[in-house]
Amino acid sequence: MIKHSNHLISLIVPCFNEENTIEKLLEAIRSQTVPLEVVEVIIADGFSTDNTRNKINEYRIKHPDLNITIIDNEKKVIPAGLNKAIKAAKGDIILRMDAHACPASDYIEKSVAALTAGLGDNVGGVIDIRPPNNSWIARSISVATAHPLGVGDAKYRWTTKTSEVDTVAFGCFYKSTVDKAGYYNESLTANEDYELNARLRKMGLKIWVDPAIRAVYFSRPDLKSLAKQYYSYGFWKVRMLRMFPDTIRWRQALPPLFVFGILMLLLLSVIWFPAFWIFVIVSLLYLFILAIGALKPAFTQKDAALFIGIPLAIMTMHFSWGTGFWMSLLKSGKKEK
Repeated sequence: MIKHSNHLISLIVPCFNEENTIEKLLEAIRSQTVPLEVVEVIIADGFSTDNTRNKINEYRIKHPDLNITIIDNEKKVIPAGLNKAIKAAKGDIILRMDAHACPASDYIEKSVAALTAGLGDNVGGVIDIRPPNNSWIARSISVATAHPLGVGDAKYRWTTKTSEVDTVAFGCFYKSTVDKAGYYNESLTANEDYELNARLRKMGLKIWVDPAIRAVYFSRPDLKSLAKQYYSYGFWKVRMLRMFPDTIRWRQALPPLFVFGILMLLLLSVIWFPAFWIFVIVSLLYLFILAIGALKPAFTQKDAALFIGIPLAIMTMHFSWGTGFWMSLLKSGKKEK
């Protein structure tokens, strides 16, 4: 337990229609090992149409010991909400969190300790992905979105070692750092964390991940919402790469290349029959790799449904990400003409 702190910590949360998880987040913040008097919570709400605001206000009335402020996010996009929250923050340390996540009880303590120790200029931890409900597909999605076949070398989802990385999920940084960097890019509706961290790295600053810093993140409940999420990731990745082309990683290049290859094989098979058999072989090999990848978690968790659900979820992630990437390229190409 921290006895005192020389810093005021501003925990910023972009939010829209999170009535199912917002109370869990607030309770997790209130249960932190740091004294509540050194923490303020600023929620940038994009005019939620569900019961989110009422739940926040009810919690604030019941627990006046936690300093909670709600501000309006008129632009209704995450980076705009984050920027407005940062500008409203009174703390010299900013800790970014999502409304569908729950930090471990020592999350703030360990994040601030790593930051003030100078381990990194933006410090984050590993997210433990959990299903929002107990349906077989929700369970499968929660495993797939932390699986190396689904997320590649995104260390903030699975690493067990401290290291310098290209990005973190929820960062902890000095307010002065983001003042110098120029805040989040409001032209992006996804990849805003990666883009900010790319700028920080260009400034010679360090992004640091520590697996001792943990937070639970609730994954999407079904394949439709998962597809929408990863389509958005792929779509906005193109916009980000136009600004920082040298930040492309193999995990980001493979899905669009795979989607392109599969599409070309299908088109070629119309005029060149051997292309059809190549398509069949590639598809079967892909499915075989996904099935092998699903074996261990299905066996470890004693959940046979994962053997089917994990490949379905990873396929959804790959094809949605790749399709979003190509659609963004096509649309940006038309605008340039």
